[in-house]
Amino acid sequence: MDGMSGPHVIRGSVSLPEAELMWRFSRSSGPGGQHVNTSDSQVELRFDLARTEALPEVWKQRALERLAGRLVDGVVTVRASEHRSQWRNRETAAVRLASLLAEATAPPPKPRKPTRIPRGINERRLREKKQRSQTKRGRTGQDWG
Repeated sequence: MDGMSGPHVIRGSVSLPEAELMWRFSRSSGPGGQHVNTSDSQVELRFDLARTEALPEVWKQRALERLAGRLVDGVVTVRASEHRSQWRNRETAAVRLASLLAEATAPPPKPRKPTRIPRGINERRLREKKQRSQTKRGRTGQDWG
């Protein structure tokens, strides 16, 4: 695996555990030259989310809930075949998986605190509405002649 760029960070100090990634290579569809039908450049990267020890428990539960629709037996799969080189497809797949997990493990957003509208602003809005309606009522055509 030499030549691969460093560990793909999910968030903070947590990164994709190289040992738990399952790679599969197959022939890619799409454009290419004479070499294309013989090289396995499509990459399928699988990661066993349900059994991993690399993620904090809270993150794991969160990810399992959020990715429920994408999981097959607790395994998440990412495919990449846009590059002609297998190495670049591996990079793409790893980055994709890392960002997918980063999104799925993100803490839920803070609840919104409702704020009160200052009275002055509300009054000004109502005043402007009245003004507008006066303007429009003044346009009914008596004097258009």
